[in-house]
Amino acid sequence: QVQLVESGGGLVQAGGSLRLSCTASERTFTGYAGNWFRQAPGKERVFVASISRSGGSTYYADSVKGRFTISRDNAKKTVFLQMNGLKPEDTAVYYCAAGVGPGPGYSMDYWGKGTLVTVSS
Repeated sequence: QVQLVESGGGLVQAGGSLRLSCTASERTFTGYAGNWFRQAPGKERVFVASISRSGGSTYYADSVKGRFTISRDNAKKTVFLQMNGLKPEDTAVYYCAAGVGPGPGYSMDYWGKGTLVTVSS
């Protein structure tokens, strides 16, 4: 069983930046793709970004491409999401997930509990 803990959320003004972290309890996390999803109030959970097990491949939703960067440090069992140029529509709970592959088409075996990001206008 892998436990994922997100951190780094908070309140930021539009145009600002935040860096989210997702740290796993087990080293087996390095055998999974790292994924970020988000769920805005009253909306469904949607894919944000993913990174392959090695970190060599990354994928982004069109809505965040060019503003968000996903990365990972397997030695620290951690996946990061650097968010720049934040907009009010980025306000959501952000969830980390360990998937059998990178991207929303793959099964997500483990989920974190989420961290809230609020962007004020």
